[in-house]
Amino acid sequence: MTSPRKICVVTGSRAEYGLLYWLMKEILADADLCLQVAATGMHLSPEFGLTYRQIEEDGFVIDAKVEMLLSSDAPAGIAKSIGLGTIGFADALGRLEPDLMVVLGDRFEILAAVQAAMVMGVPIAHIHGGEITEGAVDESIRHGITKLAQWHFVAAEPYRKRVVQMGEDPARVFNFGAPGLDALTRTDWLARAELEAELGLCLGSPLFLVTYHPVTLAHESPEIPMEELLAALEQFPEAAIVFTYPNADAGGRCLIECIDRFVAQNPNRAKAFVSLGQRRYLSLMREADVVVGNSSSGLIEAPVLKKATVNIGDRQKGRLKASSVIDAAERRDAIAEALRRALSDEFRAALPLARSLYGQGDASRRIREQLKAPLPEARKHFFDIEHGY
Repeated sequence: MTSPRKICVVTGSRAEYGLLYWLMKEILADADLCLQVAATGMHLSPEFGLTYRQIEEDGFVIDAKVEMLLSSDAPAGIAKSIGLGTIGFADALGRLEPDLMVVLGDRFEILAAVQAAMVMGVPIAHIHGGEITEGAVDESIRHGITKLAQWHFVAAEPYRKRVVQMGEDPARVFNFGAPGLDALTRTDWLARAELEAELGLCLGSPLFLVTYHPVTLAHESPEIPMEELLAALEQFPEAAIVFTYPNADAGGRCLIECIDRFVAQNPNRAKAFVSLGQRRYLSLMREADVVVGNSSSGLIEAPVLKKATVNIGDRQKGRLKASSVIDAAERRDAIAEALRRALSDEFRAALPLARSLYGQGDASRRIREQLKAPLPEARKHFFDIEHGY
């Protein structure tokens, strides 16, 4: 009898864990697979809520905790964190000896993990490759991970074509959709009253759910666009506002200070959270009138819930966007105008017509089945496309 295949799933942030949750459950329940969990980055930081505890509360055993995150808001600090992470993952992989590593997305924590795996001959399966986010350094990290990975689970057909265009064998690229959508068909939703009790905030109308991350390739200080966003929100004094903190990117900590000042000035209608957890976050999105900021959840999950999104700035520039998404420049007048449009009767009436561009909510099952196929060789052949020039 053969031993179950050891699948090491790496997670470094609350958002990414939420997208991986149902895939991890699928792997855990499959007798042919053995789930290994490696937690790193923000999960292990008191500053970002020690969210590894949520992973454990959800019934998963963390097989490796890889400390890497320096308390720094500077690009040099992020670069040093990547180096620490690569060292830590070399130790973890040497101990766990996985048959395959599964990673998602484009964050620097994941770059550290895949660098170690590549050198150590561990095949890599990458989720959400081929996408474009022109305003963030994550863009380059995502494409770099693509070139280090052997299997690719993309979220839409244009992304499949782009990964192939990067020289990846089409037989190794699978368009299964976004695994984050799986939660929308499986979540035990919290009712509005339950959310109010758990959050300690009256969820008035309109309700804004706000997540704004640093635009890491921007030339100006991230405080400037954040202050523009907050000034726009001030134009809606009747709105209840729930903030989730930004990621641990360069400039993220100064954004947290801006959010905290706004909340302190508006204690009766605004509240900020280090981490809401998947169930509360998605339940809150379902109740919200507008999803605001520059998080990918406004482009992937919100349209499925028929919620308006005001997408600010260039962080998500290049991603597929449903009809429920309104783009706005990082200026208070542009953001306020976009919010007014999102709240208009005409726009709200059209929201039921919004369609998912990222699959149908069965990605985790399909990925799990592929994880049982014969493992790809670490050595890859560059797949050339004739362009006629």
